[in-house]
Amino acid sequence: MSNGTMGAELRDVPGPTATGGGRQRFFELLYLVSVTEFKQTYFGTVLGYIWSLIRPLALFAVLLFVFTQIFRVGSQVTNYPVLLLLNVVLYTFFQEATSAAVVSVVSQESVVRKTQFPRLVIPLSVVLTALFNLALNLVAVFIFILAYGVSPMWSWLLLPVVILVLTTLTTAVSMLLSALYVRFRDVQIIWTVLVTMFFYATPVLYPLQDPPVPDRFHELAFLNPLTPIFVQARHWIIDSNAPTAVSAAGGWFHLLPSVAVFALICGVALVFFNRAAPRIAEEL
Repeated sequence: MSNGTMGAELRDVPGPTATGGGRQRFFELLYLVSVTEFKQTYFGTVLGYIWSLIRPLALFAVLLFVFTQIFRVGSQVTNYPVLLLLNVVLYTFFQEATSAAVVSVVSQESVVRKTQFPRLVIPLSVVLTALFNLALNLVAVFIFILAYGVSPMWSWLLLPVVILVLTTLTTAVSMLLSALYVRFRDVQIIWTVLVTMFFYATPVLYPLQDPPVPDRFHELAFLNPLTPIFVQARHWIIDSNAPTAVSAAGGWFHLLPSVAVFALICGVALVFFNRAAPRIAEEL
């Protein structure tokens, strides 16, 4: 054995990156895994996809009864039943995607250990599967909206903007949670609590101004990056007379904290997942 070989230092060989293997292969794998998961979710069930619609509808029915017949908050809000339904469906997408993403990488350990499998495909496929469900559920939501008597508006064409922003935030949170769970198994329990807290901290059950949220909580509400998304969705889809996200926040300046938190989550998620990806197989 030569002296050069004897003196050579062993170097760590990095694992596959978050998107390793080429762009075309990445998107092909993402589509394949997402479609497969979507089909497997309801495979063998009697009602199939209808279960995806029953869950938010059941929650909607209970909440509608509570907030219109007991607390009577909804009686003061224009088109409250369909507003509540839209909000529940949107938040269900965020909750189900992020909650499923927490354990997604660990549950796919056998796949993660394969050479050059792009790690980012796993949490993204969870989000994309949830997005399939959301798209189908929104068809039912708009049927309810029209049946309730809400007139179609040109601003309905802006719904993809709401979905894009919500999906971006959902993807960032999913990436961060899935990477953290590899090292810290408490993440699943913590997120179960946090996502429930966010449900009540986000204007899902109530609008911010009808009746108005107390001033001492108003600025706090806009620290939540979900708040402007739901406020703007109400303005564009349900009631054009409702405040926009900017007016509800009190101007662009007061909306900046929400935008900053949104950008921070996305930035941290991207950096952390990219750094963690090559070491995921070692830490499983």
